Amino acid sequence: MQHHVIVSFGKDKEFEYKLAGGSPTDEARQWFDHEFTVLECDVATPTGKILAVDRILSVAKYAGEARFRNECVWAEQFAKHTSAILGRELIRVDVEHYSIGY
Repeated sequence: MQHHVIVSFGKDKEFEYKLAGGSPTDEARQWFDHEFTVLECDVATPTGKILAVDRILSVAKYAGEARFRNECVWAEQFAKHTSAILGRELIRVDVEHYSIGY
């Protein structure tokens, strides 16, 4: 399956990744767990449970636009693991509005 992941930090601040295939879901979840911890992400949820979409959005937010621009290998890993977890052909990670669209 071909995946297209767009990470947006606002107008004219978008990063696009086109991927063939993906990584195993378990590997993707471990990668996000690690990055979430390393970046010291903080998500306030009423239930205390952090969903996969919260991890994806928080990692993108805390990593910041500069990391997507300057660290291509890391950014491609982000896109690959995002597509593995969400399993959609087109994924838009809107960091500015803290939302994910399909």
